[in-house]
Amino acid sequence: RRLALECGQGGGRRTMPVAPVILSCAMTTPLPPAAIAALTPTGKLRVGINHSNFLLSSHDAAGRYSGVAIDIAAELAKRLGVSVEVVGFDAPGPMAEAVARDAWDVAFMGNEPARAKQIAFSAAYLEIEAGYLVPAGSPIQTMSDVDREGVRVALMGRSAYDLFLERHLRHATIVRAKDIDASYDVFVADKLEVLAGLKPRLISDAKRLPGSRMLEGRFTSIQQSVGAPRVRDEAGAAYVRSLVEELKASGFVANAIARHQVSGVSVAPAA
Repeated sequence: RRLALECGQGGGRRTMPVAPVILSCAMTTPLPPAAIAALTPTGKLRVGINHSNFLLSSHDAAGRYSGVAIDIAAELAKRLGVSVEVVGFDAPGPMAEAVARDAWDVAFMGNEPARAKQIAFSAAYLEIEAGYLVPAGSPIQTMSDVDREGVRVALMGRSAYDLFLERHLRHATIVRAKDIDASYDVFVADKLEVLAGLKPRLISDAKRLPGSRMLEGRFTSIQQSVGAPRVRDEAGAAYVRSLVEELKASGFVANAIARHQVSGVSVAPAA
């Protein structure tokens, strides 16, 4: 089966095909009418997608979207009986802030306390480890070595791991870049001591930078969740939370991860 999705960014939206996905057949999560009204005020399901998180979604030159997040969005839309409108953002920060403009009905992003004031999150559907990369010859050997005076940490500003490190680093200096690529560029160009990021991306960055190495372990696991605007009826957010738990328990999320061959992620435990 093919589903028609609409992609929009910068004010323009158009209907596009989405890559075939495998949808669940059984509907076990009850769907209250209030949830439908809360999640589809425009008659569609407007889905916020972060283009910088290639682990969860991607789109080709023809505009065909695919990925774990797209599969979950398509399943939610199928149950609601509506089409999907993909609202794309280049980074998670602007996507989270766009909830105030009523730009989306649900969005796929890291569950962080700073965002929870305006966004009602489900429990995580998957987890992504975040770690550190250091250049060749670095004296930094362990995770605990990073948080020291004089250590500069490059990262993508307003990402979930930025919000985490902002709360936990006491001595190191955070150097924020506009996106993932820019964080790598500033790390190399300015000869910074550490690059923070999601491990799957750091693995590819390490291959580009001779002698660099990833520190053993992780400083956090990013909890990837589905969020709904808090200003809406709670029935919508409650339905999303219950659906996420169902899709984890049924194997839907695990199958999506395997189907899209996503490495470095794992299904989150039950809430």
